[in-house]
Amino acid sequence: MRFYRLNEAAGSEPVTAADVKLYARVAHSVEDSLIDSWIAAARKLAEDYQHRSYVQQTYRMVYDSFPPSEIEFPRPPLISVESVKYYDYEDNETTFADTNYSLDLISEVGRLSLNYGISWPTVTLRPLNAIIIDFTTGYGADADAVPDSVKNAIYVYCTFMYENREAENGTIPREFYDLLRPDRMAIY
Repeated sequence: MRFYRLNEAAGSEPVTAADVKLYARVAHSVEDSLIDSWIAAARKLAEDYQHRSYVQQTYRMVYDSFPPSEIEFPRPPLISVESVKYYDYEDNETTFADTNYSLDLISEVGRLSLNYGISWPTVTLRPLNAIIIDFTTGYGADADAVPDSVKNAIYVYCTFMYENREAENGTIPREFYDLLRPDRMAIY
């Protein structure tokens, strides 16, 4: 079984309240904290819809047993793999050396592949959460590298929320998804 979770969230959002206010032609700062919350909500919604990470963040992927010789990473683009660790049945932690595998940071979906002649260790693993891989994804450490289509989708969402305070829960402008759809990843 494989699952992953967010370990360390991005340190910033793809856009700022000032960016949204410029786009939406808002001249005051009374509602900046509300706009900030809409930015965070729009970014989360967009990341979940596209199955991507925008600003650099760290995830942890966990397997119960050794995975195949090639691993695909969720939430592209992959920036790096910090560690690959495994735990034996006595709960002893061992780091799998990074010289044992190669990373594909070029493909749309980042991959880890065992090097020629390398296989996973033959060790009895603990029954659950035996393999832990920490990895970093995103377009970069700040918003500069985030695609404009993503930023524009966030502007559309925030402007819609600003102009439609009484909108029914779940109402999201179609243009939001139209901007994100071309770069949406298939779930794997």
